[in-house]
Amino acid sequence: MVTQKTPSQHNSTLYISPLITNTRRPDLFVTPPNPPNSVFDTPGSNHSSFFDNSYKQNQRNPNGPPQSQNQRHGGIAMENNAGAEKKPGVNDFVGEEEHSTKGDESNRHGVFSSDGSKQFEVAKEPLTQAEKLRLWRHDALMQHHYKTAEYIGNKVLALTDDPNDAFWLAQVYFNTGNYLRVKHLLSKYDKSVSCRYLAAYALVKLELWDDALDLVGETNPFVRDDFYQVRSTDGGIKLEASMCYLRGVIYANQNNFERAKESYKEAVLIDVKCFEAFEALISQNLMTPSEEWDFVMSLNYRNADDDNSDLVRLLYTTNLSKYLNASTFNEAEEILDEEYQLGDNCDILLAKADYLYVHCKFDECLAICERILTKDEYNFKIIPIYLSCLHELGGKNKLFLKAHQLAEQHSTQPVTWLAIGIYYLSINKVIEARKFFSKATLLNPNFGQAWIGFAHTFAAEGEHEQAISAYAFAARLFPGTHLPNLFLGMQHLQMSNLNLSEEYLLASYQICSTDPLLLNELAVINYHKNKLKQAESFCQDALSAAKYLNSDSKTWISIHTNMGHIFRRDNEPFKALECFQQVLKISNRDDSNILAAMGLIYLKLGDHLKAIDVLHDALAVSPGDPVASDLLKRALEANLENGMNYLKNNKSIESSLPTLQYRRNVSNAITEVKNNADISAASRSSKLEAKSRRSRDEETTEAELEANELKRGEISSEEEDEVMDIESD
Repeated sequence: MVTQKTPSQHNSTLYISPLITNTRRPDLFVTPPNPPNSVFDTPGSNHSSFFDNSYKQNQRNPNGPPQSQNQRHGGIAMENNAGAEKKPGVNDFVGEEEHSTKGDESNRHGVFSSDGSKQFEVAKEPLTQAEKLRLWRHDALMQHHYKTAEYIGNKVLALTDDPNDAFWLAQVYFNTGNYLRVKHLLSKYDKSVSCRYLAAYALVKLELWDDALDLVGETNPFVRDDFYQVRSTDGGIKLEASMCYLRGVIYANQNNFERAKESYKEAVLIDVKCFEAFEALISQNLMTPSEEWDFVMSLNYRNADDDNSDLVRLLYTTNLSKYLNASTFNEAEEILDEEYQLGDNCDILLAKADYLYVHCKFDECLAICERILTKDEYNFKIIPIYLSCLHELGGKNKLFLKAHQLAEQHSTQPVTWLAIGIYYLSINKVIEARKFFSKATLLNPNFGQAWIGFAHTFAAEGEHEQAISAYAFAARLFPGTHLPNLFLGMQHLQMSNLNLSEEYLLASYQICSTDPLLLNELAVINYHKNKLKQAESFCQDALSAAKYLNSDSKTWISIHTNMGHIFRRDNEPFKALECFQQVLKISNRDDSNILAAMGLIYLKLGDHLKAIDVLHDALAVSPGDPVASDLLKRALEANLENGMNYLKNNKSIESSLPTLQYRRNVSNAITEVKNNADISAASRSSKLEAKSRRSRDEETTEAELEANELKRGEISSEEEDEVMDIESD
């Protein structure tokens, strides 16, 4: 029976890899160059990855003259073509024992460079029967020949009964989805760390969370080990770290997110190369932004590799929250681009897109997303950000095309139904959107974006209780992001629960203090609490944060509108009017609420005619607006009262001046005095003629006075119309 040494928790599966153990190379990371004259001579094309006796027999001539030392290295002849030496390939060193000779003084075969110096040696022991079968099984597994791998692996295990061979046979079962078979096979080898890990992983795939937790333990059993901080020597990921990651997956699916976070953190602390655990911490927002940065800066990157420690630190830095330390992120991105030529790498571009989205630069973010999708059309990590940008920018056609494409090609992916739900939400088909968001959450219960979209559909219809329930679940899934608490605060604000709303909004503010939507909501809370100075301060911060938004963005319009209301209540009417007029000008449409607010300001300023005009416009947009109707009624009453006062003032002035009848009586008295002074002995006919002439003169005087009155009134009316036209302009 041939047995191998099983790996400890400080080793990786490379420790028991047949390819690594059977080549017996001192330096696992040295890869000989490919033969320059056989560019297409890749493993599995011209000869097997590991064994091809006919090829090796043709390369050696046992009956011929002995080969020189520079021509012999593991059965591959070194040919000089035009002075160029043919160098060995990676897989040409396997099966070295077939070419060992008894007459070799050192009994070893070495690989030599052009100057004759030996680079490394291959052990002299020939491969055993079991070792050859292991290589056969392993190559079949790597080439996805699972039936071959299962058939040969079963025979190797029967020959050796070795836990390592059981592990590799279970790998074949695992890759083909036979998880129950994995569990049954590895139950006999629970003393092996690698077998225990794979058996637990199979139980996770079967969603047997409690059974899987029993295998890996509720806590790390190796914490009290004297060699707890031993560095991995084989270059792989420690099995201990992998088991901690698996423990975190189990806790996350049991909705125990706090213990899941601790397990993920422990996995990364044990081995910084455990990116699965690190990615789970970041993508699920299990830590606040400040916790993320503090944690990553405390990691020991030397455990990864002395040569790659700086690279790993930079890569991990680009994955952190973009709410904080923007300058550090930009510096890391610049170094990765200039020194490592990773500027066009999709993961680096994804981090850049996330940064742009957080800072509300939606146009630039969309360009980066489309650039990534051009390079990698099926990159699912970028799709949620891409869909969000399209929704923010109103790209309904692109949303439809992407959703249709995903539905045709990836109908089982949760992000597909997220895309369809966002499209229906963008065209205001709320019921359909809710159905597809719900389907996305069924496919992935921990899909936070789908839960938020699902809650949006209830909020859009004013169903606050259902919306609050969905937002609260998203807040549990994503404790490190500010969005669920923000939306919870907005729902409670609409229900007039000011104190509870402020509590949620301040909790969101502790995570992210630069979101213009959040700052705008805090301004609204302070406005309703009559804290106008604080409200104005939050609005100013929101305007600064929204400077990269499009001018016709809903958030931008909302911030300016609220700023106008704050100025209105703070007795700064002209600043308020300026804000409202700017919103109406840029939005290119009339808003009844804004017009009603402007009417109220004009009413307070005493410009009743202007108020009436604006309020009529508001009612033309929204005939049923009760606020505009009430304000218009008040404006008309105020204008009527002002007109009555004007008439009263005019009557008092007329009473102090000679009226038309008074002037007529004075004229008659003067005429009579003159007639009495000029009495003559005229005949009666002369008196009658004089009297008739006097009557005609009086009628002429009265007509002229009335004409002058009418003319003066007509001029006054024209002047008033002219003034109103100027104000209207």
